[in-house]
Amino acid sequence: MPTLDALLAEHAPAPTVSAATVRKGAATAPVLVVLDDDPTGTQSVHDLPVLTRWDPEHLEWALSQSVPAVYVLTNTRSLDPAEAEHRNREIADVALSVAGRLGIDIAFVSRSDSTLRGHFPLETDTLIRQITASGGSDIDGIILVPAFPDAGRVTVDGVHYFVDPNQDFRAVPVAETEFARDATFGFASSDLASWVQEKTAGRVAAEDVLHIDLRTIRVKGAEGVAEILGAASNAIPVIVDMVVEEDLREVALGIQLAQSNGKHFLYRVGPPFVRAIVGQKPREPLTAADIFTSDADTSDSPATGGLVVVGSHVGLTTRQLDDLASSDIDQTSIVVDVPTVIDPARRETYLAELVDAVYAALADRTVVVSTSRTLVKTTDGAGSLDISRQVSAALVHIVRTVLELRAPRFVIAKGGITSSDLAAHGLGMSRAVAKGPMLPGIVSLWEPKDGPGLGIPYVVFAGNVGGTTSLTEVVRTLSKEIA
Repeated sequence: MPTLDALLAEHAPAPTVSAATVRKGAATAPVLVVLDDDPTGTQSVHDLPVLTRWDPEHLEWALSQSVPAVYVLTNTRSLDPAEAEHRNREIADVALSVAGRLGIDIAFVSRSDSTLRGHFPLETDTLIRQITASGGSDIDGIILVPAFPDAGRVTVDGVHYFVDPNQDFRAVPVAETEFARDATFGFASSDLASWVQEKTAGRVAAEDVLHIDLRTIRVKGAEGVAEILGAASNAIPVIVDMVVEEDLREVALGIQLAQSNGKHFLYRVGPPFVRAIVGQKPREPLTAADIFTSDADTSDSPATGGLVVVGSHVGLTTRQLDDLASSDIDQTSIVVDVPTVIDPARRETYLAELVDAVYAALADRTVVVSTSRTLVKTTDGAGSLDISRQVSAALVHIVRTVLELRAPRFVIAKGGITSSDLAAHGLGMSRAVAKGPMLPGIVSLWEPKDGPGLGIPYVVFAGNVGGTTSLTEVVRTLSKEIA
């Protein structure tokens, strides 16, 4: 496997584009309504509203915040295609209606996984239909930017890679990683144009996909990007190379030029896209002093310990769990046995036992609740999703019931489906603000604005990001006492 440096050897240096330059040009751009298929999409941004519900009242609150983007948590990566289509359609209709009433111009971002998992092209197809049905402008291009450099995912010469810092920064084509073997969203192509052809079942041929390549970005700049985008029509996919933040900022300036020439786009992207296109600078990781203020109070008698809930099964998560278990952090580990959880005869009694154990341990230590590491699979994607939903519902029940008895110092949710379900149903929040990252560019902390979780710092931690020690680092930060 080549190193990232080898891939870039013949390319020009990255452009020098400031966030302020992009932000100035974005001042008149549409407000981005980000349909986030799991809550980890907020890890690259800060101080933006997040919704777990999308009725008119909540969308009006979010769109009235005078911010460049709002996030709506769809959790569609945990849904089957029919449910995912319905949810996208429903959210788009409400957002378009509320924006029209408020006189706000909006554009849609379909935020998904940086390792190419998710409902594509179903979600972008659905959004385009709803925009058209509402009388909106025709979409000229679907801009595809899955790259997430903070987490080691880059796109070079149209090929998407996972750069492994533990393997001398070798660039592994993403189709050769464990993510491509996902039971529900697996794929065979690392070349993004071929991936589009694969996922559209040939409806869009690879040779028809437009490509904003690294040479255009770094040599021709925004004008070259705008020239490529000027050729887009009929919602053609446009793949984008990205290695560093400045690459995407240059692309953002090109998008602004193309929009000024009357072009309209839909976006299918990884986490850092919104930060770059609205001109936010990466925020420094939050400290304990940032998170716990003197007037913070989660309950009359908050627990000493925090609650870490782990549903993700990817290998990186297991390594992170092992590292946390071997650390000096005072903790109790409680493993949720998946076969027992999905057994109707034993489920109720078993969950009651788990709740009692978590409640008792929270009094004086952090509790790590993780699902058993042996992945229970079925022969089809729908069955695997059903098991995931049952397990997630069990984790929600544990958190919701414990919360009624004792408020944790903090809650960390590990894994996309887990994070979404715990936010909406475990902590019962419908509104939150993504305050910023816990680690450089990754792992988002939310401040709930309503619900039983009000006042409890909530950390959204994707299963597939960070290094071996990352979970331990976040728990340690949140466990620090503030003088």
